[in-house]
Amino acid sequence: MELTSEDSLRLNVLLANKPQAIRIDESSMTLFGLSERGESRIILNPNCRDDLYLRKVRELLSGHVQGSPGGYPVYLKRWSRMGQTRDDNLEQLLLLGEPEAVVAFTCAKGITDELARRAWWISQDPDNARRMLDNPQIVDGSMGPELARFLLDYLPFETESMVIIESLRLILQPGLISEQEKVSLWKRCQRKPTYYLGFLAALPDDLPVESVPGSMTDHEKAALLPLSEQGNPFAAQLLRIHTSPGQGFISTVLKVIEKPANQDVVATLLDVVREYLQSLRPTGDPDLTLEELEAEADGLCSDAFVACRDAVSRRETEIRSLYLLSGLGYGIVRPVLSNTDAIGSLMRKKLAPVSERLKQLLQRFQGG
Repeated sequence: MELTSEDSLRLNVLLANKPQAIRIDESSMTLFGLSERGESRIILNPNCRDDLYLRKVRELLSGHVQGSPGGYPVYLKRWSRMGQTRDDNLEQLLLLGEPEAVVAFTCAKGITDELARRAWWISQDPDNARRMLDNPQIVDGSMGPELARFLLDYLPFETESMVIIESLRLILQPGLISEQEKVSLWKRCQRKPTYYLGFLAALPDDLPVESVPGSMTDHEKAALLPLSEQGNPFAAQLLRIHTSPGQGFISTVLKVIEKPANQDVVATLLDVVREYLQSLRPTGDPDLTLEELEAEADGLCSDAFVACRDAVSRRETEIRSLYLLSGLGYGIVRPVLSNTDAIGSLMRKKLAPVSERLKQLLQRFQGG
């Protein structure tokens, strides 16, 4: 079975003119080509089942682009969603008329702003937008704001908590949306508390919330500042948590703890708090239970801790609490959640002992 002579001729003419990208609308059996002169269209005339005919079309495209007439299935298997696609063949992936090729493309590290424009012409899909906005080169280019705008408009239609959080983290990168749009998004948090977690992940030190600084005295700040400048992480984090942004971070975390939607939200919140305090625990997530973290914090005696404690002795409990919070991870909820798929109010009821303890730890930094 071969392509019709008319389709074969038109496709070869299209390819001879060196298109920048190709997409196929399977529902209308139409192939589109993008070039510097604009967009061209070929209405296909199948002589067999549509799916079989489209396979032959893609084999022709693969043979021209990859130099192997039967190479399409082999190359499909080699494409990766893990960002391992070679940068020297990225343009080729946009000429195959294959959605999976675009997915592989959006995972690649070497995407340029121009190539992102072509990929977006092929497939305006929220997953593709998210993958490209995770690339700093795209964020800094002209496509960054366009992709962020698409995700912003699409946000009300997202239903999965983790997708919402990831979209917000990407949208809120510097320079992609206006301050007015950011404030508007923040107002939505009251109706959809999961949005708070997106803000915490993206803007931990720049949340659009008005908060008064903590009650740390000028004397305490003067004692901590030299230590912070010398690289003492306890002094730096203690000063940070008592600033207006730091107090905003604490109050927002407490709002998320109050009513998490599901287990993914809980796990992500723990990760966000740990990352906020990661300078206290550079080795990362120890995967300890809450009881083990408390015992570790009670026995803390490192040189950095002692220097910070001696500088502001009445803040010792806060310093130990910061160290405990820097170790948060799934380990503190595993004893409760490992054998249940509970969500919503039932999950929150099961987690109440852990949640209440976390609230107590966080509230120590408010107004004191």
